[in-house]
Formats: sequence, structure tokens, C-alpha cells
Amino acid sequence: MLTGEYWWDGKGQCSVKGANGGNSIWGFPAWLIRFPAGAEPLPRGRSRPFPTKEGRRAGERVPILRRSRPQCRIDIPDVPAETVYDVLHDIEYRRKWDTNVIDTHDIAQVAANADVGYYAWRCPKPLKNRDVVTLRSWQVQDGYHAIINFSVKHPKYPPRKDLVRAVSLLTGYLVHSTGPSSCSLTYLAQVDPKGSLPKWVVNKASQYLAPQMLKKLHKACVKYPAWKQQHDVSMKPWLYPEQNKLPPLALSELVLQRAASLENIDESGLSEVKEERGDHSGSEN
Repeated sequence: MLTGEYWWDGKGQCSVKGANGGNSIWGFPAWLIRFPAGAEPLPRGRSRPFPTKEGRRAGERVPILRRSRPQCRIDIPDVPAETVYDVLHDIEYRRKWDTNVIDTHDIAQVAANADVGYYAWRCPKPLKNRDVVTLRSWQVQDGYHAIINFSVKHPKYPPRKDLVRAVSLLTGYLVHSTGPSSCSLTYLAQVDPKGSLPKWVVNKASQYLAPQMLKKLHKACVKYPAWKQQHDVSMKPWLYPEQNKLPPLALSELVLQRAASLENIDESGLSEVKEERGDHSGSEN
């Protein structure tokens, strides 16, 4: 379980420390869990991970909500951290290797290293498929390549009738360089699927789906350089913000997506259906 504190520094940044006062949390460096420079924090809410600017003094601390934290880590001996980071960002390539994706695209740019995106994925049958709208931020620092996201509301992307709107409380990837052609990859997922799920789904997600997704991602990373050579090799807006052609969006126009405001789907009585395709990991970026 997670314990720790967030604090507002009074300068447009929100940072985090573990309960022991250390500079990392979940194995993620503390500098990662914060808004991009110049971004304003989201409006106040009990379940959101960041305190608000209004009513907070510099240095004031706010307790973190306790939550479970499904986490998976693999060592990648044959792919550099930079390539793994590119694969996690490249939506066009994701449509090729992610067999669970129904739809994924970027919506708007919030900052040079932050955007809003949409991701819909297939769930194991007979569960209903899910989707999310997330605010995502990324950063490269001290040998770490990191991407985190959490759910927000966007006026043009309300919940769909044919999908269950899930909520990302905090989801992220941390790629740590361990050599010129090797790295480690940590995947953290704190997601509310908005439903009462069968026990077999919970067991499958924790024991099988996340590890399988990372193995599949590893294979995709090995093949990425050859694929990218044939598909806009120099186009990497996550590295070169000037390439980003998304419409701008002020953070003040977004609202945190609260799980309590969405319909809760009871799927606890459904039985597993054997499938041949897809790992159904639902690993949104």
C-alpha cells in the first residue's frame, strides 16, 4: 500500500515524497510525479492525486490516499532505453503491435511535455470493453525516461454507450537505462475499471496480463527501429515539441474525472470465455 505526501511549492509545481522522506515512490523518482513546468494544477477533489494551488501555502503537505498499486518490472537486455521510450509514445506503431487497441489518438497539447489522449481497449470476453481520457506527462532525466497519466474529462469525449469509461488514478511507465543497449521497464497501473469484476479477472490481471503485455512490448521494441525507418523516421514530437501539431488546450479547461460520477457496472457473475487473440492488458499511455 502507498503512503506519503504531496506538497505545493508555490511555483507551479507539485511534487511527492514517500512517507519515509525519501526521494522516490513506487520506484519512480520523486521529480516525476508532478505537473509540467508552467501548468496549473487541476481543481480540488478528494480522489485526485494533486493538491490545489488555491488555499495552499508553499510547503503545505497533503496526505496521499491509500490505494493498491499493481506493478510489474522486466529487464530488457537487447533494447536501449531510448527505443523503449519511443515505442511507448508512438501511437502509429502502437496500432500495429497492440492487438487490444480499439482506438487511440492524441486530442490536444497542454504543454511541451504534456497532452490529452484517448485510448479504448478490448477486455476479456464477456466483459464490456473500456476506454479512458487521460492527461499525460513525460520527462527524461538522470537516466530515466518516464510517462505518467491520470483521467480527466474532456467536453468532446463524454462516456460512450458501447464502452465502459474507466478511470486512471495514476498509471505510468518508467524506463531506466542500464547500458548502451539495455534497460529496465517498470509499469505501474492504478486503474478503476468501474465495475464489480469477477475474481478470475483480478487474478488474471495480476498474474498474467501485465507480464504478458510487457513481454509483447519487448518484442515490439526489438522490431521498432526497422519499422520506424519506413514510417517518418524523424517524426518524434515527444522529443521535438516543435513537431507537435495538436491544438493547444489550457489545463484550466480540463476537469478531473471522478470515479464516483461514472456508472458502476456489475460484471462479477460473468464466467471466463476462452479466446485466441489478444492479451487484454488494457495498458493505456
